[in-house]
Amino acid sequence: MIPKYLSAMWEAIAPALGDHLWQSTLFAATAGLLTLVLRKNHARARYWLWLAASVKFLIPFSLLVGMGSHLAWSRSGTGTKGGLYFAMEQVSQPFTQPTTSAASQAAPFSVSASLIYLLPVLLGVWLCGFVVVLLVCYARWRRISVTMREAVPLIEGREVETLRRLERIGGMRTGIAMLLSRASLEPGVFGIARPVLVWPEGISEHLEDRHLETILAHELRHVRRHDNLAAAIHMLVEAVFWFHPLVWWLGARLIEERERACDEEVLELGSDRQVYAESILKVCEFCLGSPLACVSGVTGADLKKRIVHIMSEQVVHKLDLARKLMLGATALVAVALPILFGLGNATESRAQSLAGNTAAAAPAYVTASVKPNQSDRHTVRLLFTPDGFSATGITLQTLIREAYAVQDNQISGAPDWVNTQRYDIEAKRGTSVANELRTLSPDQGRLLTQRMLQALLADRFKLTLHLENKDLQQYSLVVTQNRPKLQQSKPNDTYPNGLKGPDGLGGPGMMTMDIGNGRLTGQGLSMSTLADLLSRQLGSTVLDKTGLTGNYDFTLQWTPDANELAVAKARLGTDGLPPVEASGPTIFTALQEQLGLELKSQTGPVGILVIDHVETPPEN
Repeated sequence: MIPKYLSAMWEAIAPALGDHLWQSTLFAATAGLLTLVLRKNHARARYWLWLAASVKFLIPFSLLVGMGSHLAWSRSGTGTKGGLYFAMEQVSQPFTQPTTSAASQAAPFSVSASLIYLLPVLLGVWLCGFVVVLLVCYARWRRISVTMREAVPLIEGREVETLRRLERIGGMRTGIAMLLSRASLEPGVFGIARPVLVWPEGISEHLEDRHLETILAHELRHVRRHDNLAAAIHMLVEAVFWFHPLVWWLGARLIEERERACDEEVLELGSDRQVYAESILKVCEFCLGSPLACVSGVTGADLKKRIVHIMSEQVVHKLDLARKLMLGATALVAVALPILFGLGNATESRAQSLAGNTAAAAPAYVTASVKPNQSDRHTVRLLFTPDGFSATGITLQTLIREAYAVQDNQISGAPDWVNTQRYDIEAKRGTSVANELRTLSPDQGRLLTQRMLQALLADRFKLTLHLENKDLQQYSLVVTQNRPKLQQSKPNDTYPNGLKGPDGLGGPGMMTMDIGNGRLTGQGLSMSTLADLLSRQLGSTVLDKTGLTGNYDFTLQWTPDANELAVAKARLGTDGLPPVEASGPTIFTALQEQLGLELKSQTGPVGILVIDHVETPPEN
C-alpha cells in the first residue's frame, strides 16, 4: 500500500509545486523587466516590485483561480455535487448490486518506482534546508534580543532630542523608544509592531549634530516604510523556498533598493549629500560590523554603490502617468487573469456536465424502452453497466438525480407525477460506445453516462431546465477526534457475488441497503460513495471531508427517523414502508459509535435544477 500512497502524494504535490515555481519565476522575471523600465525613477518603486515578486512565492495563482471558480459557483448557482450516483435502494428486502464512484477508484499507478521512493528523500532534504534557514534566522534574532536585554533606555541627550524633533517633522504620533547598547552594532531599528531604535554606546562622540540628524532620519524612514515587516516576510520565503536561487537573489535586490529608497527620502528632506555620505562612513568606521537581516540599519547593501549614488547629482524622476498606468495595468492583469481563468474554467466545466450541452455531443442509446410500471411491489432497482442500464419501478425524479448528480431538495418546479409515476426502463448502448466506455477512466465514463442519460431524458420526457442558486442545509462527513472504526479492504478481496474489490482487478465494490430497517453493508466502498449514500438517506447534500482515500468494509445499523422515512416515501412514491422500532440509535449517533465518523451540519449555496418543461413519455 505504501507505493500507492506515495504515488498519490507525488501526483498531488509535484504538478502543483512545479506550476507554482514556474509561475513565481515568471512573475519575478516580469518584475525584473519593469525595474529596468523604472531604473531612472525612485528606488521605492523598484523595491515594491521586488517585494511583490517575493510575496508571490507565498501566494500561488491557484488561490486566485479558486476564487474565480467560487465566483462562478455563486453566480451560476451550480453548487451541485460532482459524481453520478450508482446506488440502489429496496424497501423491506435488501439486495446487492455493484456500485461505482469516481472518487472510489484509485488513481492509475503511473509514477515509476524510483520516483516514488525518491519523494521521501526529497522531502527530507527540503526539511533539513528549511530547519537550517530557520536556525540561522533564529541565531540572528537571538543575538539582537540579547543585545536589547542588556541595553538601557536612553531618555535624554541630544540623540533623543534630535529623534523627537524628526518625529514631529515627519508627523509620527507615537515616539520610538531608544536603547543604548554596549555591543558593537550599528544603529538600527529592531521589531515590527513596536519598533525600537538600538543606539551603540560611544558613537555619538564621533558624530556631529548634522551627521547624527541624517542617521536618525534614515532610521525613521525604515520605520515609516515598515521595512522590518517586509524583511520578515522575505525570510519566510527564503526558509520555504531555500532551494530556489532566485529567492536569494531577490533578497539582495530588496536590501539594495530598500537602502537606496531610504537614501533618496533622506536627501529629499533637505540633507546635504556630502554630510549624509560622511555619516554612513563614520558609522562603518565605528561599528565594523555587517547588518543583520532582522534589523534595518544604515550601512546595508553595496556601500560603494550607495556612496556613489548619494554623491551623484542624478535627477531621480517621479513616476509619470504613463508609468503609473503601466504598473496598474500589470497588477490588474496579474490578479485578474487567474480569476478570469478560474471563472471561465468553472463555467465551462459546469456547462459540459449540466443541462447546457447534454444532447449535443453525447452518443444516444441505440435502444431505449420506457414503460409505466404496473407492478404492485414497492421495489426500486437501478443498475448501470458498460452496455447500458436497466431500471425497475423508478420515478423520473430518481432519473434526474442520477443524470445531474443532485438530491431531491435540489430539484424544483416538477409536477407531482414526476415523483409518483414509476417506470421500467431498458437502455442499451451501441457496441462501439460500450467498448469505448470500458477504456475510459472512471471520471470520463461517469461523465459520458451522465450526458447520455440527460440526452435520454430530453428525448423521451422532453425535459428542459435551468439553474438557480439557493442556500440549503448540507452536511460534511468528517472523522471524529477518535480514529475511524473502519476496516480497510484488502487487495483481491472476493465478495459473495464473485466481484473483485477495487484494489484487485479493478472491479467495483458492492453494498446492500435496507432503507426501511436502517441497515447499510458496504464492501470495498470509498468514503465518497458513503457520502453519496448518506445524501440519499437524508435528502441533503453530504460532502466527503474525511480525507480517507482507501476503500473500506463496514456495516452501519440505525433507526430511521420520521424525516428519513418521509424522504424514502417521496423518493419511492409508496406508503409500503415497514414500521420501525424507535429504540435504536439515529444515523448521526450510529456513524459516530460504529464508524468513528461525524456529520456536521452547515448552510451554503447549492445549485437548484428548476424544471421548465417535462412530458410523460409516449408508450413504446
